[in-house]
Amino acid sequence: MRVLVIGANGSVGKHTVEKLKESEHDPVAMVRKTEQVPYFEQKGIETVLADLEKDFERAYHNVDAVIFAAGSGPHTGADKTVLIDQEGAIEAVDIAKRFGVKKFIMLSSIGADKPKEAEQIKYYLYAKHRADEHLKQSGLTYSILRPGILTNDPGTGKVELQDKLPEIGKIPREDVAALLVQLLTEHKADNKIFEAIEGSTDISKVL
Repeated sequence: MRVLVIGANGSVGKHTVEKLKESEHDPVAMVRKTEQVPYFEQKGIETVLADLEKDFERAYHNVDAVIFAAGSGPHTGADKTVLIDQEGAIEAVDIAKRFGVKKFIMLSSIGADKPKEAEQIKYYLYAKHRADEHLKQSGLTYSILRPGILTNDPGTGKVELQDKLPEIGKIPREDVAALLVQLLTEHKADNKIFEAIEGSTDISKVL
C-alpha cells in the first residue's frame, strides 16, 4: 500500500517511514518545511510538502492508508496542541474519508480515554481524546495506538499490547513505529484501540 505518514519529520514519524520503506509498503512522507525534504529523498522516500495548519489535501492523492504520527511537541502551549493534535488530526480524518482511504492509523497516548483524570498535560490528553473519538465515529477502518511514556532507547522488537494495560510503562519510539506499521495490515486490529508499553512479545506476534 501507499501509506501517507503525517508528521513524518517527528521522532516516531522518521522511524515509521523507514520501517515502511523496509516493508512491502510505499511510504509518502508529509513534511511542512522544504529543508526537511532531503533527509527522506536521500533514503529514496517520496515526500510531499504540506502543513496541518493550512490546506494539506494534496498530500492524499493516490494514497491507500494514513498513519497520523504528528504532534505539537513538548515545548508548545495548549493552543498549538489544539491546532495540531486535535484539529489537525480531525481534519486529517475528514480528508481521508473523502479520499476513500482504506485504513487510518492514529498515534494517540495512554490516558486519552480518561483525560479528566489526568494530573498533568490534561489539555494534551483532551486533544488526543477528541481526535480519537472523531476517528471512531468517522466510518473509516481504523486502529488507534496509545503508547506509554516514549523513550529514545533502541527498539527491542518486543512489547506488551492490550486493549487496556493495568499500568503505565515506557516504550521506545522505534517500537511504537514498528507497531504502527504492523497494525496497517492486521485485520484483527481493525476498529480497535490498543495500549502499548515495552514487554516480552515479538511485535510480529502481538495480534
